[in-house]
Amino acid sequence: MDDSWASYSQGGHSSCVWTISCVRFCLFTLTPSFSPCRRLGVELGKSVVYQESNRETRVDVKESVRGQDIFIIQTIPRDVNTAIMELLVMAYALKTNCAKNIIGVIPYFPYSKQCKMRKRGSIVCKLLASMLAKAGLTHIITMDLHQKEIQGFFSFPVDNLRASPFLLQYIQEEIPDYRNAIIVAKSPSAAKRAQSYAERLRLGLAVMHGEAQCSESDMADGRHSPPPLSSGRTTSGHPGLELPLMMAKEKPPITVVGDVGGRIAIIVDDIIDDVEDFVAAAEILKERGAYKIYIMATHGLLSAEAPRLIEESAIDEVVVTNTVPHEVQKLQCPKIKTVDVSMILAEAIRRIHNGESMAYLFRNITVDD
Repeated sequence: MDDSWASYSQGGHSSCVWTISCVRFCLFTLTPSFSPCRRLGVELGKSVVYQESNRETRVDVKESVRGQDIFIIQTIPRDVNTAIMELLVMAYALKTNCAKNIIGVIPYFPYSKQCKMRKRGSIVCKLLASMLAKAGLTHIITMDLHQKEIQGFFSFPVDNLRASPFLLQYIQEEIPDYRNAIIVAKSPSAAKRAQSYAERLRLGLAVMHGEAQCSESDMADGRHSPPPLSSGRTTSGHPGLELPLMMAKEKPPITVVGDVGGRIAIIVDDIIDDVEDFVAAAEILKERGAYKIYIMATHGLLSAEAPRLIEESAIDEVVVTNTVPHEVQKLQCPKIKTVDVSMILAEAIRRIHNGESMAYLFRNITVDD
């Protein structure tokens, strides 16, 4: 097999196509360290992705893809909408050039937090799923969707891989005296994930609850709001109809359910973006006697002032995977560490290409993981 590399880039974006046994894989990567194709030992082919002077996205595929299976790998940088547009345009270009199957490898699926109706908004994640299908994608490989039910938004297969084996391995190998640790859920909604980590590591579990936390399930969706008043119209409903009024929630002062005194506290979550909640949780855990605090998450978006806030906080280390590019944030904050998960994505690509079962990648994975 030819191991030569051919890469084409313009405007800071790189794009390439690689080959395994006459089946082509199309790759976008904005993270130099994130390179499943190196693990696969494959040849890069030819394509170019760039933006016109008017900011329109243009894709040129430089060789034939007719009748072939294509894998597009797209990491999501800080400019989310541009990355999505690149993926859509590339998928549609491959579709119109008669590619047989187009599989998107999207380690962090964007807009995944917008998967529920909020007030008078919309379920944007469902919209994105429909756009990807319309563009020509026939399969998606992703990792740790924010809600597993997102898989139901798609009209084609979705493989939702897990990063927890890599993060568990990091805890066992890189955290000294991890046997003296306790797994912490920073809100009740994260308790299932934390419980899974605690059971696999044979550690204790603590759950934080109180006014400093804001669970997504507690957000008002606005559907109980009355319509605007108008002449001759009342808001009391049908005459004589009295509906019971739902009492408003009032969170108690913040509490930690579980003993963290003299322990290493390990907070686990799927996404770490705005870090104010994590910083507040770390301060409470320090007050309760934890002497070291680690944050473990799959997707390290680390937006806005996150690196500075982490550096100035009581958090000792933030461990995330490389599903999202965060090299700049690491330079700003040495507390941020990275775990490479390209191995499992490369194996998923290889198995799908060879028609092998994906069950090996989900060994001992349960519904709560």
